[in-house]
Amino acid sequence: MILKNCYTCYMDLNEIMVVYGSDPSMMAQKLAEAADLASLIGDRNRLVGLKPNLVVSRPASGGATTHPEIAAGLIAYLKSSGFKNIVILEGSWTGDSTVRAFARCGYSKLSEETGVKLIDTQTDTSGKHDCMGMEIEICDSALRVDFMINIPVLKGHCQTLVTCALKNTKGLIPDREKRRFHILGLHKPIAHLNAVVRSDFIVVDGICGDPDFEEGGNPVYCGRLAAARDPVLCDSWAAAQLGYNSAQIPYIGFAEELGLGSADLTKAVIRQLSSPKLSSVSSSADGAERKTAASGKIRDLAINVREENACSSCYAVLVSALLRMNRRELEKFRDKGHVGPVSVGQGFRGKKGSAGIGFCTASFAKNCPGCPPSGAEVLAFLRDL
Repeated sequence: MILKNCYTCYMDLNEIMVVYGSDPSMMAQKLAEAADLASLIGDRNRLVGLKPNLVVSRPASGGATTHPEIAAGLIAYLKSSGFKNIVILEGSWTGDSTVRAFARCGYSKLSEETGVKLIDTQTDTSGKHDCMGMEIEICDSALRVDFMINIPVLKGHCQTLVTCALKNTKGLIPDREKRRFHILGLHKPIAHLNAVVRSDFIVVDGICGDPDFEEGGNPVYCGRLAAARDPVLCDSWAAAQLGYNSAQIPYIGFAEELGLGSADLTKAVIRQLSSPKLSSVSSSADGAERKTAASGKIRDLAINVREENACSSCYAVLVSALLRMNRRELEKFRDKGHVGPVSVGQGFRGKKGSAGIGFCTASFAKNCPGCPPSGAEVLAFLRDL
């Protein structure tokens, strides 16, 4: 990986820009200016889409969702550059409401202040498309966008270990397709989706993502944003920040095989637009960028779960409940085979078992119903077991 401190305008596909600070709006504008985003977009009449990560209806301070200030900074830059056709698109995960997420995460207020339209892809029309050999149903609004700015959160994920640019496009497909992605194993469909739903410019929210869990709850402040044009390279870099290599995240390799980008960090050029010393984030004495490794606690909890094609929302609510249990309670779930008694996922539909979470395990002897059930319901269910 090559580190380069410079302030020249122009961004190549192999570059990743990093900026540190405490004002996400100004930091986003600085990245846009350094990348000469206006020139990348070109025609001022093009429809520009902003795709944040609002997987749940919780403020960005919890480590799960994109800071609205980043979108605000990008909108300010775009408008000052002559772009007027701007929309924000998102669809929260199955079981949550995008409308509620827009409100609680500050995007409804942002829309009122800027006049930028919010599009809830959970209620959007959609159609099936050939994504380099895999047919995927995609929301129509996503394909009407001429230039997509992907604004993912750099954070961990209880099923894929890491989620960043490539996986964030999953918010642009209908809920029924999200469920099918889990049946297909997540990684390959995520890669194929990105063959059609492209990320033309990426601004990574690395302010305070949760390094372990996509639902947040344990944010780690890093005070940085990053920009990239290659989503594969971006996610390879993101994996490295959390202590993984790209080979541990299968969808990165699948996307590279499809020709969607390069995962080779040795050929990446890192442009630091400011020093970590300028932010409140702790760093090494020489100001090198900070990496926040995942703790592994989510993986440790996974031994209490038997999962088969589980949707992220159901899986996450189960893990969240396990996180709230004490050590003595957790020890009761352990068994000799390192597979716990609690089942979750679409693969258990119509099957028998001892204890399961969600409607897909309705045939089990003990079941906590819901799609997904609430965290309080799951926690009470686990404690009753």
